[in-house]
This record gives sequence, structure tokens and C-alpha cells, in this order.
Amino acid sequence: MKLPDYLQQGEVARLFPVLADTSKEGRTTSIFLSCLSSIDELAVQMLKSVGAKVGKRASLTCFTEVVFKGEKDAKNDRPDGLIVLKNGSKEWRALIETKVGTAELRADQIEKYRSIAKAHDIDCVITISNQFTSLPANHPMREVQTSKSKIPVYHWSWMFIVTEADLLINTGSVVDADQLLLLRELRRFLTHESAGVRGFTRMPAEWSELNKLVSAGGKISQRSQEAQSVIGAWHQETKDLSLILSRQTETSVSERLKRAHQSNIVLRDKEALEVLRDTQCLKAIFDIPNAAAPLELYADMKRRTIDVGMTLSAPRDKKSSKARANWLLRQISTDQIHDLYVRMTWPGRSEDTQFTVKELLEDVSICEIGKQNLQVLSFFVFNAKRLGARFTQQSNFIVDLEKVVPQFYQDVGQSLTEWRASAPKIKADRQEATDVSIEALEEESTDAAAE
Repeated sequence: MKLPDYLQQGEVARLFPVLADTSKEGRTTSIFLSCLSSIDELAVQMLKSVGAKVGKRASLTCFTEVVFKGEKDAKNDRPDGLIVLKNGSKEWRALIETKVGTAELRADQIEKYRSIAKAHDIDCVITISNQFTSLPANHPMREVQTSKSKIPVYHWSWMFIVTEADLLINTGSVVDADQLLLLRELRRFLTHESAGVRGFTRMPAEWSELNKLVSAGGKISQRSQEAQSVIGAWHQETKDLSLILSRQTETSVSERLKRAHQSNIVLRDKEALEVLRDTQCLKAIFDIPNAAAPLELYADMKRRTIDVGMTLSAPRDKKSSKARANWLLRQISTDQIHDLYVRMTWPGRSEDTQFTVKELLEDVSICEIGKQNLQVLSFFVFNAKRLGARFTQQSNFIVDLEKVVPQFYQDVGQSLTEWRASAPKIKADRQEATDVSIEALEEESTDAAAE
């Protein structure tokens, strides 16, 4: 294939690249870009995440190791790839920068690619690495977010790509048999250790230090670099968790973010720091399609506990709090009730109450003690997993977190159902249309007035 006029050097992305064994990054990039241009549904999903629409008659071509005309052929400043999407007369292009294994992106290199993009009317830069971000538009590097450059930079983690491929395969979304075979092979390749793709595995060194500070009763300062590092890592882990849950449920599980946080990672980090300072907790909320409620996650540094649960409104068609609590208990079918709690919210200024599920199963009436004249409004059913020293350890914290969260959803969350009011029923004295005719209603009004 002939190179575009604006390229001095480059190759069409190959499914079987001829590269040295040491070029793991180049091999992985070439194989992925080749599959992206060959699998229609994968292209649609991936490019949609960065705001590019792939039309039915669109053509997609990917290149590797590109050098633009007028640019010096400096290997360190050579983008790893280029995506060219043509929809009729319109053309959308993106520069690609990839890292595999433990290699991390460099802000100065990304800024160089932004300059190249600006000079050659490239729409954006897309980075790919083992770093995670909540949304492609929220780049994991603060320097990239705060740059004055107007060229957008998006980010895909390799695990995000693996997850999108896995969902397409398991939901039967790929129509063409050959493309499906190719997508299966891409998933197989990316999940092999030789590709250098991995999930989030450990908190930073600052995690242990921050835990020591909190345990000693210290206060996290407003400009704590340790806390900012921990929050950045926490946001990477919660994204990884959403991808894990997506693969497990074969649906798109997403983090729930404020609208302002979707486009401003700096603001998100700032507010997360305020919450951490006030509560000594790291928090996250996940939206699972068709689940009874969002999945709520709290990592409590003071208690060294992971709390994961869901909040359900109490059924309004039941009068007593005991009956409302029984409605919830009937939905908990698991025998794994150790460390399983229910926190109840009451009207007005009445304080919340909390019980173990075991206590409620033995005598549900305890929930009404001191609340005889009130009706419970909502239930937060949750697992409180006390980790002790493992909570402060960089790797073990992640291992336990990625076990506890899916386990709660499997044991409890997926069986819960939100309360809905019953459908209105036709009244016994109004079963025929004539029962509610003008004449019938007039007669009813006359009778009522005479009483």
C-alpha cells in the first residue's frame, strides 16, 4: 500500500511483523493496529471511546513507525503508529504512542507528538500502556492534563483493549467468522505474558507511609504529595476493578463519575483528597447494567477495612420496619454471611442503625428497638472485610480488594432486586367502561353530594 503524501516513512501495520525479538513494544503495537483495521466491531468500539465515528462505508488504515515529511528521523521522537479513518471526504487521524510491561509514558515525548500533530493537522494523540484511567479523555498523567496544548490526548490501557475484545467475543457481537477468529487470536496474544500486558498490581510506596500516619492519629495535609500519589494509584485500581467486573459479568461496568470529573481529572483528584482528609477513606462507585443498585466501595485506612455494598430503598408497600427488613433478608440467599452487615436509614434526624445479617436472621424484630414509631427508609447491605496488616501492604491490598469486591457481588449483589410499586389495578366497581362514563361519574358525584 502506498504511503500517504504527508509521510516520509512508515509501514502498514502488520499482523505478523518482522521485528527483532527485543522489539516487544513494536510487535504488540503492530499486531493490535493490524487487528483494529481488520475487525469492524473492534474499530467501532475503540474509536467511539475517543469520539471518532466509524461509518458503514468508512475505511480504516493503520501505520507503524511513522515519520512525517519535514520532521527529523529521530528514533526517540518517532510515533509508534498512526490511525487514518476515512468517512467519505472526511479524514480523522490519530498518532499512537505505546508502552508495554513496566515502561511508563513520558510527558515530554507526548508533548513532542502534540507538536507533530499540530504541524500536520492530526486530530489527536492516543497513548496505550499498562497505566489505567477512568475515561479515555482523562489521561493518567497530570502533566498531560494540565498542558496548554490544544491537541487532545486520549489514553487506552492494554487491559481496556483486552476487555473490549472479550466483551465483543462473549456477547456474539462480531458477525464475520474470520474477524471473530482474528479477535480471539488478538485476545490470546494480549493475554500471553510475552505481550507485556498486565493489570494494576500494587499501590505505590507512599501507601504504607500514609497508613502509618493515619494509624498514629496524624492528619493528612492539604498538599500531601504522598496522598496525591495514593489517590492517583487508587483511581487506576478502581478502573482495573471495573474492567475485571466487566469481563466477569460480560457487560460494560463503569465507574460513576460526576460530570465535572469526567473532563477534569485535576478536580477529581482534589475532591478525592478532601474526602480522604475528612474521612480517612478512599471511595468508588460502580454502575453495573441492570443491577439493583450501584456497587459502593470504601477503603477505610483508619479501620483497615474494605467495605463493599449496595443501597436499596425500603419497600413502601410494607408498613412495619420488620416487614421491610424481611423483604431484604429474603433476597440474601448466600450462606457466606460472615462480615455481612445491614445499615438502616430512618426518617428525619433519627440516627442510622446497623446489624449483622446473622443477628437479623435470628430475630428481625431487633431492628425496631427504639424506632417503634418510624419506618426504615433504606438499607445499605455490605461486606466489611478487615484486612489488618495486609491493608497497608502494597501488593496484598490489591490482591484482597480484587477478591472481596467480585465476591460480594457474586454472593449478594447479583441476587438483589430493587423495590418497585405494583402496577395499578382496575377497581372492582369500575371494571366496565360504562362504570366510568360521564353519566356514571355524574351519578357518583350526585350520590356523594347527597351523603
